[in-house]
Amino acid sequence: MSKFSFSIEKKNSSGLARAGIITTPHGDIQTPAFVPVGTKATIKAVTTDMLKDVGAEVLLANTYHLYLQPGDELIHEAGGIHKFMNWHGPAMTDSGGFQVFSLGAAYGKEIGKVVKITDPSFLISERSKESDVPKLATIGADGVSFRSHLDGSLHYITPERSIEIQHNIGADIIFAFDECTSPAETDAYQEEALNRTHRWAKRSLEHHQKLKALSQKQVALFGIVQGGRNEELRKRSAKEISEMRDTSTMEGFDGFGIGGSFAKEDMSTVVKWVNGILPEDKPRHLLGIGEPEDLFMGVENGVDLFDCVLPTRLGRNGTIFTKHGKIHITNAKFTKDFSPIDEDCPCYACKNYSKAYISYLFKAKEMIAGTLASTHNLYFIVNLVKKMRQAILDGNFEKFKKEFLSRYRA
Repeated sequence: MSKFSFSIEKKNSSGLARAGIITTPHGDIQTPAFVPVGTKATIKAVTTDMLKDVGAEVLLANTYHLYLQPGDELIHEAGGIHKFMNWHGPAMTDSGGFQVFSLGAAYGKEIGKVVKITDPSFLISERSKESDVPKLATIGADGVSFRSHLDGSLHYITPERSIEIQHNIGADIIFAFDECTSPAETDAYQEEALNRTHRWAKRSLEHHQKLKALSQKQVALFGIVQGGRNEELRKRSAKEISEMRDTSTMEGFDGFGIGGSFAKEDMSTVVKWVNGILPEDKPRHLLGIGEPEDLFMGVENGVDLFDCVLPTRLGRNGTIFTKHGKIHITNAKFTKDFSPIDEDCPCYACKNYSKAYISYLFKAKEMIAGTLASTHNLYFIVNLVKKMRQAILDGNFEKFKKEFLSRYRA
């Protein structure tokens, strides 16, 4: 069984961009790479064979959702996430930390991962106990208590429990338990949450090392950098997480996640702060980011992995990526457009169907509509990042970025 490792093949001549290879027990990941999200052990509307066909090398599943249903112990009994969902490549699980945000401070407010900080709906009062919508998650010193969104049952997740759940699920790469905060939060709360995240990271690391020794399985653990929009906190987090060690084995994290919900205006700045400090010899994962412009930003600032639900979420709702920007396939102009979504795209949808047909499927509410749109979107994003990787190897990343974005934004 292959051990986890990361090597850099080539660094870009300017900036922090690099092309590398992550080795896992279930195969290699050529980085930079986009990681499709299979929240509930399925990429919505897409089979694992289709996922392989679009070129995806790795997927990410959600710890919180799989813990609640079907249960991490059942997945373990089935032989782990790979056998359970018939995926033979590398797999990742998040820690459940983002649900601390989405079920707590952001619950009922329709706040996504990246929002303009000027949007008044984003300026939430996170600590208020008075709300029209009852929060499902409450943060304590040792963990998070939450009520299931499925049946209202009460649960309590500690760093140790998150690690146990992820070990049961059986992914190749897992994440330390953290608290994801809103970028609109005060500096005082950001620091309080950061200190809590660092304590949870140490506990996650120590429990992971114990379970890893008992199971003898090659599981990599990534620590998560938080700190909101505050430069001092972000840099302190990057330094502390990168230097953190398990006291018994003196092992550190195998890689790093850059967490938090972001203000669109300063995401690039935050990534630069962090990646200027994190060690070069370990992979960096920017959590929950999937827009083409943001992927270019991340790659040029030294990010190796990205995950996001965006390609399939947009696809299911009829919004489709093209080299000339996003299109809304149900618009009237596509009713009699018998050309493919993208003339140059070799994906299954583009090779076999017209925009007119896919537009009709959405209007007729046929299930296959979401499959075709999602398949194309996944192909587009997965292979866009593959092209970025090749551009780094070829020494023309800046040229590729300029040409792509000038056409995409036109």
